[in-house]
Amino acid sequence: MHNLTARFFSSINDISSEYWNSIGCCDNKYYTPEFLKAFEIANSDIEFNYIVIFRNEIAVAFANTQVVTISIETITKNIKISDRFKRTINRLFCDNSIRVMFCGNVFLSGEYGTFLKDGEDKIDTFNAISKAVKTLYKKTEKLHAIFVKDFKVDSLYITDYLKKFGYSAMNVEPNMIISLDPDWTSFEDYKDALKSKYRVKANKADSKSEKLIAKLFSAEDIEKYKNQLQSLYENTIANANFNAQVLNLNTYTHLKAEYNDDFIVKGYFLEDKLVGFLSAMVNQENLDAHFIGIDYSLNKDYAIYPRILNDYVRLGIEKKATRINLGRTASEIKSTLGAKPEQLTCYIRHKRSFQNQLIKPFIRNIQIKSFREHTPFKKELYIKKEAEIAS
Repeated sequence: MHNLTARFFSSINDISSEYWNSIGCCDNKYYTPEFLKAFEIANSDIEFNYIVIFRNEIAVAFANTQVVTISIETITKNIKISDRFKRTINRLFCDNSIRVMFCGNVFLSGEYGTFLKDGEDKIDTFNAISKAVKTLYKKTEKLHAIFVKDFKVDSLYITDYLKKFGYSAMNVEPNMIISLDPDWTSFEDYKDALKSKYRVKANKADSKSEKLIAKLFSAEDIEKYKNQLQSLYENTIANANFNAQVLNLNTYTHLKAEYNDDFIVKGYFLEDKLVGFLSAMVNQENLDAHFIGIDYSLNKDYAIYPRILNDYVRLGIEKKATRINLGRTASEIKSTLGAKPEQLTCYIRHKRSFQNQLIKPFIRNIQIKSFREHTPFKKELYIKKEAEIAS
């Protein structure tokens, strides 16, 4: 551990290519300097910082952080806590807003905030990241809380060491994951695997949305429609249970220019009016759903959201992905397509020790809203999937 040191960078441009090559993280697009740079240059209202951990001057780990401002109402509206606890937390944060440092990508749902080089002692290296985050948050002014996100179950033996730094663990809404059968070469193959009522549901979504004209956007299209895209996106996150920060969709222009067909933006038009869009990234063997936008005044009549979900399945099959990550929120409707929850754990602490002790009972009492989990695939498909998992 004594051979581990941290260096801090306020811009991706300051991190040497030698460090990226040494860590070996760039096979995952979310840890490439190009991906991170797109967010940095398009979202100037966010304070970005990056941590590189060195062992004997060799880069062995990476972490990214962002400081954002969040209203207390945004934090408390989707969690089951008593009114007494809500009043307590509001008093602690002055019934206003708080500045939070996120370790992890605030715009992604999943384990995309820290990367540890293969062959390194995971606990040792993660502890070095934890110490570096502590150094960073102590010198960040007007900061209230630190939020380290999002870790899968098999990472908890490493990340639970954050509790030694005063953090409290909390469950958050799961990612909803569809595992794609390699035998599916079309959406029809996928629908054939569904039980009758779920196949009818998928067909109904396509039928109700048949008046929509779908178009894959180029970088020029994203630029042309960026104001409409931004409006639809902000309309959608206003209806979301939780959203920490509003993304400037100029980010998408940069991502499309960099990743071409691997970054997908698809617009839905009704009589030449843009009424919805989806975005997604092909990352290794995954198709990851990113943000969407919907005109909710037309959603019921034209099934915009159900059509978007169907099209994510189509894209996943087309891109020969093994998994589709549909992200958080709307978990029940996503489960009707065959998505299963992937549990995620985050860690939070107040910057000040006294207030941190006060919020720990609040954290322990947080309960994420439950949902009904559907089983839309035919029984024989579940048996096959279970056998694959067991092997």
